[in-house]
Amino acid sequence: MSEIPCEANAELRKKILEFAEVLRSQAHTLGDHGLEEQDFYQSGLFRGTIERLRGQFSASMREKREFVALVLNYMTDGGFVASWGSAGESNRHDYVVTLNSGKTAVIELKGCLDGNNTNIFERPPHADEFIIWSVCSNPGADPRHNVWSGIHTRLSAEMIDRNQRIDGLVVWDWICGTSARPCPKLIGAEGRLTAVGPYRLPPPCIYLFPGTVPSPRNNPNPRINTLEDVGLLAAMQACFGGREEEVNHVGIDVAHREAETVRRTTITRDGAVQKMTEPTPIRRS
Repeated sequence: MSEIPCEANAELRKKILEFAEVLRSQAHTLGDHGLEEQDFYQSGLFRGTIERLRGQFSASMREKREFVALVLNYMTDGGFVASWGSAGESNRHDYVVTLNSGKTAVIELKGCLDGNNTNIFERPPHADEFIIWSVCSNPGADPRHNVWSGIHTRLSAEMIDRNQRIDGLVVWDWICGTSARPCPKLIGAEGRLTAVGPYRLPPPCIYLFPGTVPSPRNNPNPRINTLEDVGLLAAMQACFGGREEEVNHVGIDVAHREAETVRRTTITRDGAVQKMTEPTPIRRS
């Protein structure tokens, strides 16, 4: 039982840790810096270089946006959605998709879901549907940790505390189905891959959220959306060959416990509970 079918590649993680140690201990032998070993590590050159590389990897959204554009163009060309466009830098959300029904779906693009940026979102008033899309471009990341951190620790708390409705979550990027992040959906079923630009993609991981905002007084156990309720996710499912038994259903129950507001998050897939929390307080500083 798991939050998401895939998991971190343990062998890749082991190699990353091993190479990180080699780099840490042997960095002074690289390049023409002209420094002795002790001077090299005390100079700040090594630390500054690492921080620069981290910034270059984390700050760039270009590759993520290009990936999303390829997917949405593919869906538009295939007739699964009517059109799409970028929301522009002045908006907090990222994309607006016009569905074949005429409804408007809004997409908020996120990273690996385990950081504070996940908490920053605002459902725009014109959205008929509001979708979070996680594009985690770190091959060494742990998808199970990230998905649970995103759904339970961050998104469910924000939904309740700020009265924000999220209709669903997509966890899907170009690393899915590669050796860095093997996809169980492809076991014995390589034909399920879809060629989109330079990528060969497995079906996306889709999470359906409650159709209304959980509230301890008036809505403690809201009904979870179905695919028919969320047109963009239904279009993704149809376009990329998803199966009904692969869709995740996220239940959020909320209650008052003395002075605290607590919520229980449950992820169900193919009729079986994959993960459930005990009632957890919503903490706000």
